[in-house]
Amino acid sequence: MTNPTVPARLAALREAMSQHGVAACIVPTADPHLSEYLPPRWQAREWLSGFTGSAGTLVVTADAAGLWTDSRYFDQAARELDGSGIPLMKMRVPHTPEHLDWVLERVGTGARVAIAGDSVSIASSVALGRRLAEAGSELLTDLDLPGRIWADRPAVPSAPVFEHVAPYAAVSRAEKLRRVRKDMKRAGANRHFLSSLDDIAWLTNLRGADVDYNPVFLAHLLLDEERGTLFTDRARLAHGVEQALAADGISVADYATAAAALAALPDDATLLIDTQRVVLAISSGLPASVKIVQGAHPSTALKARKTPDELDHIRDAMRRDGAALVRAFRRIETGLAAGEALTELDVDTFVREARSVQTGFVGESFSTIAGYEANGALPHYRATPEHHTALAAKGLLLVDSGGQYLGGTTDITRVLALGPTTDDQRRDSTLVLKGMIHLSRTRFPKGASGPQLDALARAPLWAAGMDFGHGTGHGVGYFLNVHEGPHGIRPPVAGGALVPLEPGMITSIEPGLYKPGRYGIRHENLAVVTEADSTEFGDFMAFETLTLCPFDRRGLEPRLLEPSERAWMDDYHATVRAALSPLLEGADREWLEWHCAPL
Repeated sequence: MTNPTVPARLAALREAMSQHGVAACIVPTADPHLSEYLPPRWQAREWLSGFTGSAGTLVVTADAAGLWTDSRYFDQAARELDGSGIPLMKMRVPHTPEHLDWVLERVGTGARVAIAGDSVSIASSVALGRRLAEAGSELLTDLDLPGRIWADRPAVPSAPVFEHVAPYAAVSRAEKLRRVRKDMKRAGANRHFLSSLDDIAWLTNLRGADVDYNPVFLAHLLLDEERGTLFTDRARLAHGVEQALAADGISVADYATAAAALAALPDDATLLIDTQRVVLAISSGLPASVKIVQGAHPSTALKARKTPDELDHIRDAMRRDGAALVRAFRRIETGLAAGEALTELDVDTFVREARSVQTGFVGESFSTIAGYEANGALPHYRATPEHHTALAAKGLLLVDSGGQYLGGTTDITRVLALGPTTDDQRRDSTLVLKGMIHLSRTRFPKGASGPQLDALARAPLWAAGMDFGHGTGHGVGYFLNVHEGPHGIRPPVAGGALVPLEPGMITSIEPGLYKPGRYGIRHENLAVVTEADSTEFGDFMAFETLTLCPFDRRGLEPRLLEPSERAWMDDYHATVRAALSPLLEGADREWLEWHCAPL
């Protein structure tokens, strides 16, 4: 994609808008499953704008356009939109209107605003339609204008679908279905419809490769009290999968027939559906006689609470992942010392190669972020052949990466000191680490949520007059999506759900600090919520750190650590050394031993 192509595509979109009497076209980042990462077929926003980030909304009118995205992508979007004719609209920045306000300022009463019905949730379409109606405008959801002009639009993906088998699949498909149906009954529903791909993959114990980095496959799932229908392409099911599904009461139907199946529900159906996670296009034909029970998917909470067997597999995956990173990091360090001309692209290659030889490794869990010095200040930076930086034997290299293993999903960030560092770098890195330690070792009452704990990780930075603009932690799947709900650790938002942190839930703990044009710092481990103890004031929870990889002490200022924080670091490094030493030998083990030495 080159930016000179973007104006031509926008011109074609505007021509289609004119033909259909549309005053504004909204192009979100979404597919029919409202996934975080999209198959190429539904990357219309990227195709039209040239912006490749994973979050953003494009709005086009007859004579204006704008691309809305958040602070993670401001620098990237500004670079990729340059010359496109599309201004960057910085979300949640004072004096920047949200995209719907911007639209309403530019279209008159009676205007028609289009958004593809397969890229907007039921709940969002209702809210959007209401807002437009209040302004005397009309929402069109049955007109996919980007699709009409996208002549070489990629096909629907159809990668093979395979069973996630024992011992890694620690809970049987039949048992998961039983648990979901129990929750259906509790909600008063006799039907349940799902479109979210990670829920379907978890519930069916199937995995695929239709979405980059997430081992999921395109499908919808409709359950009743005894049976179910999986809507996907049966031709791509591995040998024996359809028969195994049938044994658990699941039949297979064509992917494109899901909407028709909902439209054919009987009059006595009571349908449990999450209107924030199902697109309008799939559900628009629901009979008026069907009673709707709005609620979260039961599977979302069930899969978030990892079982003891799953946690054992995850701990083993963490050991292998940590050993791989030791090899990759030592390779970077020794290469620079030998005078090799290394770049951020080499970091990506070294990390991928080290993981690929590990038992049970399937692929990366997201695109590796390897940001040297100023590039580390871009939270979602990605080095490309066209835009990357050479490494030097000085300063800080931020490496955020993860792997998909049959026994778990990993996500880890480490900051490597490639040589001499500045006083500011060491101070800032230590303050971020203090925040991570504070949260990692905290105890909290049963029922507490992530937003109630978020400030613990920020307090050392706040005391120094600094902060970071992203959440502190996200849920992580089990050989599934690296970003998983329903829980998370982030600043409180008015009206936002406060999901309790429950035993078995895995979260990242990843405070950061970013100084544009200079450097970025983020320290990240994964941790699982555990039961701590009970007192006269109730039950208390704690975090068990799962990630196993040393921190680079050369980029820290140990004098800023309190004795208890130093003790935490020394205990953590002793644990890492004991866990990884048996998996390493020679120079790799020596590197580990040096980096795990007590402060």
